[in-house]
Amino acid sequence: MMPRDGGCDKAAENEVGPAVANPLPLGLRTTPWNAGDPFRATLKGASSMARLPRHLAVPAWTTLALGMGLGFAPTPAGDIDRDLTSVLEQQGFTGRIESTLERRLGRPLDRRLANLGRLLWFDTIIGLNDDNTCAGCHSPTNGFGDTQSIAIGIENNGIVGPDRAGPRNQRRSPSAMNVAFYPTLMWNSRFASLSGDPFDNRAGFSFPEPEGTSLSYLPHLLDAQAFIPPTERNEVAGFTFRGDNHEIREEVLRRLNANATYRDLFAASFPQVHAGAPVSFDHFGKALAEFEFTLTRANAPIDRYARGELTAMSEGQKRGALLFFGKAGCVGCHAVAGRSNEMFSDFDQHSIGMPQVCPDVTNAPFDGPHADEDFGLEQVSGRIEDRYLFRTSPLRNLAVQAAFGHNGAFTSIEAVVRQHLDPYTSCREYSTSGLDLDLRHAVGPVEPVLSTVDPLVRSPASPTDREIGWLVEFLREGLLDPRARYETLRHLIPPAVPSGRAVLVFQAPSPRPKTAVVAVASRGTLLHVLTLSPAMPAAGGTGPIAISFTLAERRSVDARMYDATGQLVATLERGATYEAGVHELRWDGRNERGNRVAQGVYFLAMRAGSETARERIVKLD
Repeated sequence: MMPRDGGCDKAAENEVGPAVANPLPLGLRTTPWNAGDPFRATLKGASSMARLPRHLAVPAWTTLALGMGLGFAPTPAGDIDRDLTSVLEQQGFTGRIESTLERRLGRPLDRRLANLGRLLWFDTIIGLNDDNTCAGCHSPTNGFGDTQSIAIGIENNGIVGPDRAGPRNQRRSPSAMNVAFYPTLMWNSRFASLSGDPFDNRAGFSFPEPEGTSLSYLPHLLDAQAFIPPTERNEVAGFTFRGDNHEIREEVLRRLNANATYRDLFAASFPQVHAGAPVSFDHFGKALAEFEFTLTRANAPIDRYARGELTAMSEGQKRGALLFFGKAGCVGCHAVAGRSNEMFSDFDQHSIGMPQVCPDVTNAPFDGPHADEDFGLEQVSGRIEDRYLFRTSPLRNLAVQAAFGHNGAFTSIEAVVRQHLDPYTSCREYSTSGLDLDLRHAVGPVEPVLSTVDPLVRSPASPTDREIGWLVEFLREGLLDPRARYETLRHLIPPAVPSGRAVLVFQAPSPRPKTAVVAVASRGTLLHVLTLSPAMPAAGGTGPIAISFTLAERRSVDARMYDATGQLVATLERGATYEAGVHELRWDGRNERGNRVAQGVYFLAMRAGSETARERIVKLD
């Protein structure tokens, strides 16, 4: 299925609605309808950012540091604003894209209709398998994106969050935020406005058969796209209902027309229904699309900065932005001009050497001789040269995502830069240890994917850790609209829905530790890293990192910490014998010489007998 706080300028407020006064977006502020070494660490990354341009889209002032490293003398603090404002002006980035929504629609948003769409979004009545709906895969807990690395649709356990369980699909569900401005939808762009403008239907809207271009009469790409999700078998429709896409939609309409509350809600927005006509799928699509229009969250620090609020971004965010638009070349694929609509994507297809992850249990047909591959765009085009190509992921509001890449192979923003800086090493040394247990076993072939990597991302680059830190800060905070956080979006979850069915259970995202951010990882059966979490801070505000592990049998243990280049930083244990049970080691953040090391990404490598385990640690203090 498809388909941020404060600081809006007055024009944005007038067109889209106040940004701070009420957490509900764009008029959805009424009460609910019912008023109630051998240790050399694996370098992991994330797939949401292509580093270099596929086309010659980088402006003349940009200098790419390919294969030579991105190291450079930092811009003096007094020159940062001058340089960044100049860069944004050259890129045509205005920070006002959200305020253009109603003008491009040619009308004000319909708050009543959007509220109807919201109720449909959370109601399983629209899924013929009776156990999933839009919100199951596009959850307010994660910016209306997936809570999983690979989506779980039908046959789920009724939970939306980390404990969601069931057979998996093939890819991660992308966020439904800001999709009003996307000219193509889905990871393989199989839903597209042929004009390159989702607000313009004159060239038609393209979908796979049987729909083809038959939905081109609708005014916006989202109006047309809403026809498709209810027909997706492994997402909501299930496999027991007999019938084609048209017949599935007819059954959904039968359910809605048989519900008096829904008929009243549709009648309040559509005069034809008020006069006695049945609810049609045009009505259904318009309601869902209207709700998605209200999910526009494009008022991040970078937007406020572009509008003249120079204190909206921290110095680190500004330096990261200069890298993004300059030496790192990210803007070449994560574009902001033209049809990108300031969404940080060229909406083109690229191969960037992403590892192939395959779940233990799936209800989706995977590709390849061993059914452990995803051929990407080739599934749509039929052309082998399109194999492993996926749409450039838009980057707004990355901080609220649970995973990154078309298959959620990576679960941290920090690694997004490193994966794109060296896709070959990242893919060849990739470990699924940070993923859910049912995603840790099957990994598809590596070399076929790497043989298709875009030439412009083939040359490894070597930025400094400080530069990577700036870039991460920009991606994580500089592109985050505070209204995209769960604390605001949770109010959109209705306590009840018109069908009377149970609303799915939404789990709040886990709070992020302040000292270290890690994921559970294990290899082998004897050694298992249970938790890696910060201990109580020591004097001065810095805290050691506690490493808990269990042994199934008595074993000698080695534990070492490495930096991102594979250089030994500290030895935590060397050959000591531990009995079976739970144990703890601590790293005080110092190297072998007793000097405190800088914040950044480090890797723990442990061995118990012949069994090994590795884990990435982000040291933030």
